[in-house]
Amino acid sequence: MAAKKRFRLFYLALPPAVFIPVCTQLKNNCWIQSSNSECRVIVEKPFGRDLDSSNELSEAITALFNEQEIYRIDHYLGKEMVLNLMILRFGNELFRSVWNRERIACVVITFKEPFGTYGRGGYFDTNGIIRDVMQNHLLQILCLVAMERPVSVDASDIRDEKVKVLKFVKPLELDDVVLGQYTGNPDGPTEDSKLGYRDDPGVPDDSKTATYACAKLMIDNDRWAGVPFIMKCGKAMNERKAEIRVQFRDTPSDIFGSKCQRNELVIRVQPNEAVYCKMNVKSPGMTFEAEESELNLTYHERFEDIDLPDAYERLILDFILGTQTNFVRTDELAEAWRIFTPLLHKLDAGGKTPVDYPYGSRGVAAADEFIQASGFKFSGTYKWNAGKK
Repeated sequence: MAAKKRFRLFYLALPPAVFIPVCTQLKNNCWIQSSNSECRVIVEKPFGRDLDSSNELSEAITALFNEQEIYRIDHYLGKEMVLNLMILRFGNELFRSVWNRERIACVVITFKEPFGTYGRGGYFDTNGIIRDVMQNHLLQILCLVAMERPVSVDASDIRDEKVKVLKFVKPLELDDVVLGQYTGNPDGPTEDSKLGYRDDPGVPDDSKTATYACAKLMIDNDRWAGVPFIMKCGKAMNERKAEIRVQFRDTPSDIFGSKCQRNELVIRVQPNEAVYCKMNVKSPGMTFEAEESELNLTYHERFEDIDLPDAYERLILDFILGTQTNFVRTDELAEAWRIFTPLLHKLDAGGKTPVDYPYGSRGVAAADEFIQASGFKFSGTYKWNAGKK
């Protein structure tokens, strides 16, 4: 009777400074070296602070373990609607011929949290919103929106395509970003909302760390040349929301008196997972006017009895099963840092001062102007009515 295969699984939720000594001790004292055994390790972010520090960590870890044993976790890759991007894009002929620069004007990826950093400001001040959210969570979403169709759904094929599209992304410069830092709102409903970022005792009084960032990335390949990918994220905002908004180009030769707005495909990642398409329809009744409506798939309405697993729950199961599709590979991580490192070094040197925005607001007003100047059109006429009886 064949012996059962043995597994040892390690989860490193540790500061990067101790990754290397801990991994060295694991390898020397805990790793099973036999044909009927397997060991794996999860590594939590941050994976360094820039390209050099990330490469140093990666070189040390890959010297100890092979790529099949390393699982760099980004919990956004375990979220239901992020996983749904592959099926939406490559399982529906509807989108194949329009998913390119000829039809798409702009892509906006948004992350908002309605609470600040009070109590963990000391940690946050060493990283900022770009390292904390944009360089990992939002960039992973960009990869899935922009990558080419993989040969298969195998982990290596999907991650190959993610790396390929990252190689086409130009490094960010100071002019490519708008930054903000939240201030206390004296009229805020909670004690936390009355405190600004620098009111945290762990944050220096002169801190220039951004708690809000809006960045424009350009992908210089045949599919996406000229299409801006806007990523915006912030703390202490007016709501909790993460979404992907694909805005299509204007209808040519509009015969309806310029009443037709741009179509948008919106994938709401959280909360209340949904996919909806904004489109123009005839207003009901005796009129022949156009108005905006939506084709709506709201998950809790369409799939009433489904309990969606938590992102970490899903990813830890993948880890146990040895499935690496939704984990970050070494070369993928290096490309991500290549894009952001020049910008981050300039910001660390004080190259740009964040603009104040009040706790509980939509963020920095200049970001709206920046986004619209980049090619996004906001009409202000659409009203979300889905779910109303």
